Amino acid sequence: MIEIERKFLVKSEVFKNKAYNSFNIKQGFLNSHKERTVRIRLKKDKGYITVKGKSTENGLSRFEWEKEISNIEAENLLILCEEGIIDKRRYEVKFGNHTFEVDEFFGDNEGLVIAEVELNTENETFKKPEWLGKEVTGDIKYYNSQLSKQPYKTWK
Repeated sequence: MIEIERKFLVKSEVFKNKAYNSFNIKQGFLNSHKERTVRIRLKKDKGYITVKGKSTENGLSRFEWEKEISNIEAENLLILCEEGIIDKRRYEVKFGNHTFEVDEFFGDNEGLVIAEVELNTENETFKKPEWLGKEVTGDIKYYNSQLSKQPYKTWK
């Protein structure tokens, strides 16, 4: 239940042609405290509730628990969420031995594109595709829970 991932900005749209899957995601937060978040997500025809703990100091690891719920349950829980619903399209791109999840944001976060790769250990090496930009692992402003409060359009 420990999630280890690295996060990067994306510098081109090349990933779209390499994606083997893509779908829209709508998500909100019942709780977006820095010590823990409780997320509600609609993805395809399924709902999910996810609890995430505080990240380690380097931002690579944190506790994550997720449970599938019905689409109707997720829609009802989204109504209770804090202000700032996240709307994005996720692209799944295989590169080397890993799958990169690339999120293209819409609404108040339009223009922001972030790629994440999940790892088995914090020291695991992986090939980086040419479209990856600056690493932002551990930079809290790129967490979805923060983007819901301080959207990309408000950054200077």
